[in-house]
Amino acid sequence: MAQDRFPYQAVIFDMDGVIVDTERFYFDQLDEMYTAAGMPVSHEELSRAVGASYKDFQKNLARWFAMGGVELSIEEAEARYDEWAKDHPADYASLLNPGVVETVAALKDRGVRVALASSSPMDNILHVLDVCGLSGAFELVTSGEQFHESKPNPEIYLHTLEALGLPASACCCIEDSVPGITAGKAAGLTVVAKREERFGFSQDAADVIIDSIPDILGL
Repeated sequence: MAQDRFPYQAVIFDMDGVIVDTERFYFDQLDEMYTAAGMPVSHEELSRAVGASYKDFQKNLARWFAMGGVELSIEEAEARYDEWAKDHPADYASLLNPGVVETVAALKDRGVRVALASSSPMDNILHVLDVCGLSGAFELVTSGEQFHESKPNPEIYLHTLEALGLPASACCCIEDSVPGITAGKAAGLTVVAKREERFGFSQDAADVIIDSIPDILGL
């Protein structure tokens, strides 16, 4: 298919929930951790945190422990989570969303540039890409930890656009959560949302909703 059939010069991918189906994994992981500690956090609370930046995630860990009567610093709460996560690791390769590798390759074959902008820490991003066979697949990889605030702040997308040397009108992003969709819209991007109906939030602010990542090729 000719490149001019695709309406954008670049596609900027989110990672969690888009490349890998980690949102549900982390939700269940946290649910299990707090329940095992005798301080269950409501599913409504956990759902509201889906797509949050890593800094917000760190704050939420401490807040949720406090709701269970355990006062911890952010560092102490994160250490507790890290200890739990070490014994309950994510198998990212098995969480890879169907068709992602093929879609990235197909976009590049059409001459479309591909970048990644994720709120996750860079070491986690690089690990996920490695085990999913996507190392080196993206022209640019940006982490929310590079900025004072990550999504829903649009700075991560504005930085990515500047690094690509492209206007927002020439690009689209693929997101799933409210913070990501909000950030993309605030940056002036066309926002394509991968359909997500498990956590009760609305994706109505997105410009397009797709059922699977390969559907992006039909824009």
